[in-house]
Formats: sequence, structure tokens, C-alpha cells
Amino acid sequence: MASELSRRTYSVTGGYDISVAELGQGPVVVFIHGSGPGASGASNFRQNAQVFADAGYRVILPDLIGYGASSKPETDYPLELFTQTLLDALKQHGITGGHLVGNSLGGGIALQIALDHPEFAVGKLVLMAPGCVAEQASYFTMPGIAKMRSGFGSPEFNKDEQRRLIGNLMHPSSAHHVTDALVEERFAVARTQPKDVLARVKTPNLGPRLGEVKQPIFVLWGLNDEFCPESHARIFLDAAPDVRCLTFSQTGHWVQVERAEEFNRYSLAFLNG
Repeated sequence: MASELSRRTYSVTGGYDISVAELGQGPVVVFIHGSGPGASGASNFRQNAQVFADAGYRVILPDLIGYGASSKPETDYPLELFTQTLLDALKQHGITGGHLVGNSLGGGIALQIALDHPEFAVGKLVLMAPGCVAEQASYFTMPGIAKMRSGFGSPEFNKDEQRRLIGNLMHPSSAHHVTDALVEERFAVARTQPKDVLARVKTPNLGPRLGEVKQPIFVLWGLNDEFCPESHARIFLDAAPDVRCLTFSQTGHWVQVERAEEFNRYSLAFLNG
């Protein structure tokens, strides 16, 4: 039986509002979504959240600043802004620790929490094509970034563009995941976002610090990822003291969507182990 999704909004430092949804009961798992036009916690993890709740976890689905139902200021978006506003909202929500599941930018946020915020008791880390493990400029050389150029942030941005951008995140064999409902959901958010949420993101290179992460890490990567190269998995394998990695053929940037059944099964086994 599906759990009921509840949602609350919290005013955090800077006067911003951060929306937090949740379902299920048990040990806490915080899902941290990635970037992109229309992204939100619920839409990025729609095929995963209920499965984790059914497995006995309290699933937390925040919307990062600039995304979902949270505030979307016209400002710079350094990684620490995402991290601090998220942690502030989680604390007000009564969450001071738990496992972290992060995709892309969300993976970088999870790493920064583990590295620099001991006030949050991180359990294990599940990271899907995590960012922030190389210099920011190197990510802009990836072919997926070039394909993401669009009218986002302007009146010309439309649902057809939204559909194309979602499709770019995945391998062509995963096109069936680009449903009308997903396009509608993300387009409704994208229309409220300024260009700043993508154009003014500033991310550090946390790769040299991976050896400081003592928590167990599970990294999942698509071999056909055009945004965060699968070769970055080796950075984790070489540096982190407790890490395992799983890669998928014919899979792009959205492992949790394109390989949802396998992602859910392997990630839960990791958390339960």
C-alpha cells in the first residue's frame, strides 16, 4: 500500500523557503536531487521513494533552493548555499542524521555534508553519477551540457523543449521514461525558475578530499552518462577508504530512473547490510 506523501515548508537563513516532503517510517534516508530545469525531489525519485518507504525507511524528499516548491532567488548558487539551506530545513524538520542518497549535484551536496558538517550524523552514502569531484570547468566540456542549451528561463521555453531536455539525461533506450506526466510536472517548476539556478552555480572540486569520507559509499554510474563521466568512478575507488561501485550499460545520467528496479534493490541491500 502506498504511503501518503506529506509536505512542509521552512523559512531558513537568508529568508528563503525550503520545501520538504516525506513518507514512510523508520531509519531516515534523505534523497537529494540534481539540477536541471524543473527538477524536484519528488520528480527525480518518483520510482524510488515508495520502494524505500515500503522497505521500512523514513524517506525525506527536500526541494533544493532554486528548485521544486522552494524559493528560487536570482543570485549565485554556490554548493554551500544548497548545503546550508538544506541542513537548516532538515533540522527544523527534526532530522539531524541519516543516510544520504544523492544524484549529480545532489551527490556533491551529500559529499559536502559528510566532509564539512559533522552536526549532521551521516550514515551511508548512495551516490548516482555524483558531481563536484572534478573542476567545474571540466563538466562544461561534456557533450550533455551542450545538448542542454535551450530557451530555459525565457518566455520561449516550452513543453517540447522540456521533453527534449529530460530525454538528454537518459540513454535512448530509456525514452519510454519521458512520460507526459513527467514533462508536465517538471515544466510547471521550470517556468518558475530564473536562469540563475543553472548559470550561476559554483561547485568546488571535492575529489582530492574523498579520502576524508569515512562513511561507506555506494557509487552507481551509467556508462553512457554525458554529464558526469563514468571514469570519475575511479576517483572514488582510488581515494575513498570504504567504497563499492556498480556501472550499467546503455544507461545515461539517471540510474535511479533508467535502472530503477536494480537501483532500488542494490541500494537497499547496501543500506541494510
